[in-house]
Amino acid sequence: MDFVDYYKILGISKTATSKEIKSAYRKLARKLHPDLNPNDKDAKRKFQQINEANEVLSDPEKRRKYDEHGQDWQHADEFAKAKQQQSANSRGTRYTGAQPEGDFSDFFESMFGGAGRSGGSRQVKYRGEDYTAELHLNLIDAFKTHQQTLTVNNKKIRITIPAGIDNGQTIKIPGHGAPGMNGGPNGDLYISFSIANHPDIKRLGDNLYVTKELDLYTAVLGGEITLETLSGKVKLKVKPETQNGSKVKLKGKGFPVYKNEGHFGDLFITYVIKIPTNLTDKQKALFNELSKS
Repeated sequence: MDFVDYYKILGISKTATSKEIKSAYRKLARKLHPDLNPNDKDAKRKFQQINEANEVLSDPEKRRKYDEHGQDWQHADEFAKAKQQQSANSRGTRYTGAQPEGDFSDFFESMFGGAGRSGGSRQVKYRGEDYTAELHLNLIDAFKTHQQTLTVNNKKIRITIPAGIDNGQTIKIPGHGAPGMNGGPNGDLYISFSIANHPDIKRLGDNLYVTKELDLYTAVLGGEITLETLSGKVKLKVKPETQNGSKVKLKGKGFPVYKNEGHFGDLFITYVIKIPTNLTDKQKALFNELSKS
């Protein structure tokens, strides 16, 4: 497997703080989102790469393993067990494979992918294959943390989907891939999320965008309106003489930030003024009078 430099993918140094990692990820997520790059065939792949990098580097334990073991970081626990076993075996029986002071990948391969002697022949251990699956959600599903049950290879798996999951994002469920052979570890399950567009609400990153119609009288005189949002109804005061295309922002009424409970993006509202139709003669006369004043 080729080595993937997660630091390079996010454009940060190996000494980056958790805050810097989060900032770099969010900046790239907005830039590389597939919905914003419809003509870029590699947009989805790039987006998955930054999600994978963030998934590892934002988790202190995963990051420690990655920094210590590089491309083999996912097998760090198995390496530690193998090293302990090798140490124990060496007290009574000489081990003929690679020595622990050698390269980690070579040592790991010799312990799990080669053969040694410990009073007899050792079976080769094979890691199980990874599974991939695609899960379809609507925007309301992705707005809140919830659980779903998936059937993978005739086996039911119950997973928790965090609020704020993004379209095209991939998460890993360790150990739920194909079973290993000869005592080898199971593969992993990778789930990609496909989130359908909402008919009235557009999502870009953690922000939401909606269009709201105003009748001419409310736009001119001002008033109060009710707006349906993903978190419920909100009342808004409309300023007198509101112009067509005017925008307002509701801070904290956007989409939940992924794995950052209690934090939300913003909701942006664009007003579209509806011109009245089917006016009566009296109403037309009033408008004519108004136009002359």
